[in-house]
Amino acid sequence: MRVHHLNCGSLRPFGGRLISGTGTPFGTAPLVCHCLLVETDRGLVLVDTGFGLPDVAAPAASLGRHFLLFTRPRLAADETAVRQVARLGYDPRDVRHIVLTHLDPDHAGGLRDFLWAKVHVHATELAAANRPASRGEKLRYRPGQWAHGPDWATYPAGDGERWFGFDAVRQLDGLPAEILLLPLPGHTRGHTGVAVQTGDRWLLHAGDAYFFHAETDPVRPRVPPGLALFQTITQVSGERRRQNQARLRELRAAHADKVAIFSAHDPVELARS
Repeated sequence: MRVHHLNCGSLRPFGGRLISGTGTPFGTAPLVCHCLLVETDRGLVLVDTGFGLPDVAAPAASLGRHFLLFTRPRLAADETAVRQVARLGYDPRDVRHIVLTHLDPDHAGGLRDFLWAKVHVHATELAAANRPASRGEKLRYRPGQWAHGPDWATYPAGDGERWFGFDAVRQLDGLPAEILLLPLPGHTRGHTGVAVQTGDRWLLHAGDAYFFHAETDPVRPRVPPGLALFQTITQVSGERRRQNQARLRELRAAHADKVAIFSAHDPVELARS
């Protein structure tokens, strides 16, 4: 399967090297919304959507002022997935499936640009988004992004097989066995990674399980203090998030030749793709 790596949303939070790890401590730190477009024999598959055209058209109503103030997104129509799919020469209607790592607005904003697509998400994540249990969950999710009533395909906790030491990994309904949903809770209740096999190698989109490329370094993991603070502020379970980061480091140490791991917002990892 051919895989295209896309940036479907540029973020520019203040913090400088406290966020990016380089440069001065002042000014902005560039972050991305790393999405995948996968060509399969069952149509095109998007892994996360980044922002969508409705977010660009009405940012405050769609994303909320709190999110805009904190992340300072660029919000350009040319960065949306639907425009990039067309630029690559495809009909956007050929995007038949969308697989979400989670339902934060910078990951699910493009759902409204693909009204016909089946949307795959962990059942716990959809429940958290529709029935938020805390003030933090009420702030983070934007139900308007899926108010059109997507064709959801949900996957319950506990079901699935083992994959490189991870449990409850699921093949997705209607999709090839080379695309898998991998539970990685902690950032949100139903956060997942998405694994895509390309030849004899796997790509693992780890979503927001971590934010900085050196966090998965098996020998000397590190993260800039601003990102460490952000992860703590936005997590629903620090214990589970840290456990999954440790498992990702173990995966990289043991199987770097078979699995390439990357997160959703690191521009360094996107440039390597």
